[in-house]
This record gives sequence, structure tokens and C-alpha cells, in this order.
Amino acid sequence: MQETDRDLLPEGLEDRLPLAAAVATRVMRSALDVLDIHGYDRVQPPSIEFEKSLASRMAGVQPRRMFRFVDPASLRTLALRSDMTPQLGRIASTSLAAAPRPLRLCYAGQVVTIKGDGLDPTRERLQLGAELIGMDSVAAAGEIVAVAIEALRAAGATGVSVDFTLPDLVDTLAAKALPLAPDAIAAVRRELDAKDAGGLVAAGGAAYLPLLTAIGPFDAAIERLSAIDAGGALATRIAALRTIAARIGKAARLTLDPSERHGFEYQSWFGFSIYADGLSGVLGRGGSYTIKSNRADKADEPAIGFSLYPDTLIDRLAEAEPRRDALFLPLGHDPVHAARLRAIGWRTVAALGEGCEERALGCSHRLENGEAVPV
Repeated sequence: MQETDRDLLPEGLEDRLPLAAAVATRVMRSALDVLDIHGYDRVQPPSIEFEKSLASRMAGVQPRRMFRFVDPASLRTLALRSDMTPQLGRIASTSLAAAPRPLRLCYAGQVVTIKGDGLDPTRERLQLGAELIGMDSVAAAGEIVAVAIEALRAAGATGVSVDFTLPDLVDTLAAKALPLAPDAIAAVRRELDAKDAGGLVAAGGAAYLPLLTAIGPFDAAIERLSAIDAGGALATRIAALRTIAARIGKAARLTLDPSERHGFEYQSWFGFSIYADGLSGVLGRGGSYTIKSNRADKADEPAIGFSLYPDTLIDRLAEAEPRRDALFLPLGHDPVHAARLRAIGWRTVAALGEGCEERALGCSHRLENGEAVPV
């Protein structure tokens, strides 16, 4: 390594400096407080687990996105988590297997992937979310979406919008209403996701073309989807979406893209993406899924949850963060006065030598005669 490269960070990784780190802490605390008051208990799984455990709990989890290495103690392959949701599935299936259902859990921590997503080079992100385990009913879906919106708004996001999808749309229709050959299902699913009408026809999915019109603002799109579903194969899902939308009300803008699949590799009948004004890309995703059991005597378990990735929100809030007031404590100050002012909310910075100066240390006030005086 060259001397000039010694302090470089790998691509896609970065430090959070004091201002942004303070905002990140506030965002995380605000969101977790919302989850707490709704009955979600926080758990803290380790950042490294056996690869087999991380990859076996849910369909669609991709081990190739994880950093993997051999554990010197067990000689088994370990992986650095790229998603915390499978870890909560493991906890629910093992340590909390006997806990009453539905089980409400929440979490926050860093996740790392081998490479970024699309044009975004970021490889380490804060993931924050909640899982409702043991149930994936319409009521559970409504709660999860509502809590996700509330958590984001408490964290500082504005203009929240939610885009609903039906991850198993093609599988449901292909079973009877719009039959497809088994080897055509994946291709039709892919072309629908890409919104490629020509590719959809070429893949043998011409009958699925009308689904490309059921996209946009929720009220209009759900009506178009209902008109398309003449055979009633999607009737229960359409009714569920209407119920969830009614629960959300005016708390967020609602849209529908029933054929969206990107980011919903392990979701089943319901999924959603969350956005906010002024922020590029998706802030989070959620939906229903199944936690696979690794025991012959225990059945798989339904669940529904969401994961937020608030790094772009943190960066935006940090840009507008005002300088915090701080109180300079000169040499020889009375510690009783300093303690009193801290107790009512002041942030203090104590001088440690003759060379300490309040403005250089970023202080807005100075302690004089027991009171805070502007500098």
C-alpha cells in the first residue's frame, strides 16, 4: 500500500462526522421510540453469523451479496449480515419460539453488502425496521404500513408516499386465470417488472399486458386492476389493498404498481415501498413473507414487516442542521453552576488549559457569574 493510500476507505464506505452522527442518532432514536410505543420490542443480533443460518430462513436471500469468510474456531463459513430481517426470523424461531404470537420485534443496525445497488455505490447502510411475526393478515399489514409511515415522519421525513405491490401476482394469475407454462412464469414476471410490453409478448405473456395500465395513484389504479380481474383471482388481494389504504387515509400519498418485483425477492402476497419528498430513491420496503423452519417438528411461520434505510434522510437533515448552542466553562469555573445548567439542557465544553478559547471550540455562550452569557 502506498503511503498516500493509508487513510483511504474502501469504495462505498464512509465516516459519519460529528454533525451527521448526531443527526443519525436522533433519527434512529425517534423511529425506535415510535416502534416502542406501538409494542415492538428491540432486539440486537450480532453483525456476523454462520452463512447457512442467514441464507436459509427466507426465500430470495442472496448469499453472494454477503462478505463471507472462514471462522478460525469452527472452520465453518461466516457471513457479515447484508439484511437484518433473516436474523429476526432466527430469533423468533429459536430464543423466542415460545413467546406469544403475534410477536412484535424491532431493530436498528448497520448492514454491509459486497457491492452497491445499481448506480449507488454505498455498501454499508443503516437498516431500521420492525417485524410482526406469526401473522400476515390484512390487519397486520395495515398496522405495519401505518407504523412505518409514523416512524419516518417522527424521524423527520416529509411528504411520505407509499407504493403498493403484489409480489405473487404472476404466480396467482398463472395458476388458473391466465395460465402460463411453468418455464414462462419467470420471464413474464421479469418483463412485467421491467414494464416492457414487447418483451412481455415475446415471453408469452400477451394476456398480461393490461396489468401495465394498473399503475399510478392508488384510487384510479385499483379500479383498473379490479376491471382487469374479471375472473376474481385477485379479488381478495384487491379487497385487502383497499382496506390497508383506508387505514392509511391521508397520512401518506398512495400509489399502486402491482407487478413491481425489484426488492421484493422474499415477499409473498403483499409488498410496499416508501418514499419521501426531497429524497432520491427508496427509503424502505416491506411486506409479507415466510420464516422457514429448520426443524422437522416445527412449521414455517408467516410474518410481515418493513425495513427502512434512512441514510439519505440523515444526510439531508444534517445539511440543514443548525449549530447547537454550547456553554464554555472557563478555568476555575464553579462546577455547581455548570451542573445546574446541564440539568436544564445546556451542553457544556470545559477549558482544559490556558489556550482554550470559546469561539475556537464552537461555543455560543460563556459561563460568567453563574449564568450563560452570549459570546
